[in-house]
Amino acid sequence: MSGIVGHVTYAVLAEKAASHYRLPIAGVLRRHFPSYLAGAYLGCDVQTLPEAVCRDTGQEVGYGTAPISKSPITGGPLSPWTLKFEGAEYTPRDVHRMFYGRTHLVFGWSAQERSLAVAWDDLPEYLAAVVGDALARFGPGTRHLAYLFGWMTHVVGDSLIKSIRPGVDLHLLDGKYTPRNRPIQDLVSFHEVGSELRLRWADLLADLADTPVEPVQIHYMRVGRAQGQLAAVAPDGWLPGAEPLLRKILAENRRYQRIRNRRLLEKLALRRTPAGRQCDRQLSEQTGGLTYDQMVAAAKAARFRRALWQIAEAIVDLFVQVHQQEPLLGDFPADPDSTWAELTRRWKRG
Repeated sequence: MSGIVGHVTYAVLAEKAASHYRLPIAGVLRRHFPSYLAGAYLGCDVQTLPEAVCRDTGQEVGYGTAPISKSPITGGPLSPWTLKFEGAEYTPRDVHRMFYGRTHLVFGWSAQERSLAVAWDDLPEYLAAVVGDALARFGPGTRHLAYLFGWMTHVVGDSLIKSIRPGVDLHLLDGKYTPRNRPIQDLVSFHEVGSELRLRWADLLADLADTPVEPVQIHYMRVGRAQGQLAAVAPDGWLPGAEPLLRKILAENRRYQRIRNRRLLEKLALRRTPAGRQCDRQLSEQTGGLTYDQMVAAAKAARFRRALWQIAEAIVDLFVQVHQQEPLLGDFPADPDSTWAELTRRWKRG
């Protein structure tokens, strides 16, 4: 399924929690919300690329690294998709192998670069160094800071939902994060949680995909010239020669996400029938045949909202540690919002 729905949901909730706890960065996140949400997805998942090309229509299809055997448009044959750049071709798996660990930091590295992984306990220092460099070297303005904190939400959210770290006690159908329960997580986040938070998903996704590439992402991925506080904290593994390729990939992420947005909105749409709300047939089949209302009931029984609350609280805990290590973040005035207190009251116990 999409991935983007979960990560946008985590980021939206984390912004509300950050405001509730009066973190100075919260106002920056609200002022640059599209860049914050872009960081929460495209700031990490650089494999947001086509997987193949439909031979019947010529349209790009699929999602990089997720195998498909036939065109989702016509059911017909496919050709592999590759990114052509400076006389070379790169598959989505090449991109994943080269860059995935560099965004996720604590996991996802190729075997050859596993020594570059950041230990969880060292993560606040790494992130604070990036923030310090952003303030000193990648200004002016604060848009890039919003992007950075969005990126942090993805690192934490993935680590918790994928059981890299403890902290979420979700068991939905057959586990915490499985092929069978992912449609439930996406659909319930999109419709039930989205309605509760009054999210306008089409606008959020469109704005996210239209954000510019932030040069600070190249820096935090240790691509380009080693410099600043981050070079002192993490001196190894820099790839200055890969910067032009990475810039091309980041632009491709945004281009293809615009195409994916329309497809995701169609895939996640509900139909009203005499028997109740119905979701996409393939999504229902993926869950073992559950109807949408049964998915909602399963999420409620698993206390899914509590899991979202846990993830947002964990994200803000990391935000706090970064604030503590980078005093310049205290120069932004706190801008509190009462929403998180109300959600905590309703969601903490499931």
